Amino acid sequence: MSTRNEFSEQIKARTKRFTIDVIRMTRELPNHTDFRIIKSQLIKSASSVGANTRAVARAISDKAMYSKLKIVEEEADESVFWLEVIAELLLPEERKYIDLSPLLQESRELTAIFSASVRTVRKRLNRG
Repeated sequence: MSTRNEFSEQIKARTKRFTIDVIRMTRELPNHTDFRIIKSQLIKSASSVGANTRAVARAISDKAMYSKLKIVEEEADESVFWLEVIAELLLPEERKYIDLSPLLQESRELTAIFSASVRTVRKRLNRG
């Protein structure tokens, strides 16, 4: 297996794990109306990161890859946003039981990874 294929498999597994971890965390959130809406938005953005990462690996051209990478980058950043909103909305006693820091770190790292990938593919497109 080449290095590129290994990275592709690792990032697909990592984004799938992120999606699952987000879904599991949302089960722990309060069931207020505002949290139900935010949970739905967060699950949509996190699952889009995972699903579209798989689509990146299947892209048939750099242009198609760039398009999917932009979606993943935007959805990863949106996940950061929703996690930050949740962190600010949680009451102090709820924060004792729900640790968002690993998910926040992972969503920020994924955003950075995909932002770098977008820049790399954009450079290739601009050269060609």
